[in-house]
Amino acid sequence: MHVESTVHASKAPYYYVPGLSGHPVRASISLCLTLLGAATWINNWSGGFWLFLVGILSFLVVLYFWFSDSIRESEGGLNSARVDVSYRWSMSWFIFSEVMFFAAFFGALWYTREITTPLLSDLDHRVLLWPDFSGAWPNQGPAGTVAPFQTVGPFWLPTINTALLLSSGVTLTIAHHALRASKRGSAIFWLFLTVALGFIFVACQAYEYHHAYTELNLKFTSGAYGALFYMLTGFHGFHVIIGATMLSVMLLRLMRGHFTAEHHFGFEGAAWYWHFVDVVWLGLYLYVYWF
Repeated sequence: MHVESTVHASKAPYYYVPGLSGHPVRASISLCLTLLGAATWINNWSGGFWLFLVGILSFLVVLYFWFSDSIRESEGGLNSARVDVSYRWSMSWFIFSEVMFFAAFFGALWYTREITTPLLSDLDHRVLLWPDFSGAWPNQGPAGTVAPFQTVGPFWLPTINTALLLSSGVTLTIAHHALRASKRGSAIFWLFLTVALGFIFVACQAYEYHHAYTELNLKFTSGAYGALFYMLTGFHGFHVIIGATMLSVMLLRLMRGHFTAEHHFGFEGAAWYWHFVDVVWLGLYLYVYWF
């Protein structure tokens, strides 16, 4: 049976600085193998996929041992309030970088819809470039260059997914309040429900992709609409997987007796990330599926 951590920040050193570690070098090598494998894979080199797979698995192993060390430092009472502030600023800037990442793709979608498509359909461009080009969105591209496809509407699967994510945000907030009230059993239950809702969302999106690809003929090559649809929803789905995995780790830590009502930034940081994922999905739901 695990004993709940009772270490307080006041017992920690002024500012704990870890010793020399090989984790950053190993992570860099793993990421290099991953990118090299991906580049050779899409260029039809037979060993590219396996190199990509080795890189991904190596990176996951590095993260496992790196995060294990960080957890031991935290549970060992080495992280003072000053380290806690550093973690909070680091997570805040990380989420800000993710905001800018999605802003770039939302900007690409807006620019394509509101500027590029109408511009290419005006009289001058239709005479000089593509006489049969339509300025409607989504468009099929110049005549004969994009296979016919259908768009994905908001009903019913995207709306169900929206309900799933919004519900997960509520259950996560309840879990957080339960942890702050030292109700560990309740926190575990609501966090488990949050993780389950997250992975159900991923399963529903996988089904949506299968339906779009096989029945709507919507592919990554389906003009600007197809490319932007899969880039936005696909990257968001990837972030949902990351967030659900982070929350799964927090769930295991809760079950092992980690965190206290006063000191639980690991939980809070994962919760911040999950709420960010929720907000991004609301933007996707409105701008991709409705407008």
